[in-house]
Amino acid sequence: MIPASDEFAVPGADDEAIIEDMVQSIGRDREELRRTLRAVADAAGRPLESLAIADQTELLARLRASRPGGLSVVEAVVSRSYYRDERVLRSIGVEPRPPFPGGYSVEQGDWSLLDPVRNRPAMYRDAS
Repeated sequence: MIPASDEFAVPGADDEAIIEDMVQSIGRDREELRRTLRAVADAAGRPLESLAIADQTELLARLRASRPGGLSVVEAVVSRSYYRDERVLRSIGVEPRPPFPGGYSVEQGDWSLLDPVRNRPAMYRDAS
């Protein structure tokens, strides 16, 4: 899904460390991912990678049309793990560290834009 690149010195999404991160962090997507991968295998009739690239593309386009949510889960699982990898983060110029406690500088906006919201009457029922 995401090939390795010598030009950018990044691994592919099939890298052992990235696959391990997917396995460890799959969480709530596990069942939908399982169903989608089974649907891909059933539609291919053999390992997907054994099909020609054009046939893989056509098969996945058909499945996307019939099961759009399923393939979106595959993309989400893969991209979350891929873009957590330190090698990938460095290649796109992002320091591989958690956002906190160091934090990031965020440009302050015009807080007065919230005044209309602050000044309007409550839009909820007071339970007290």
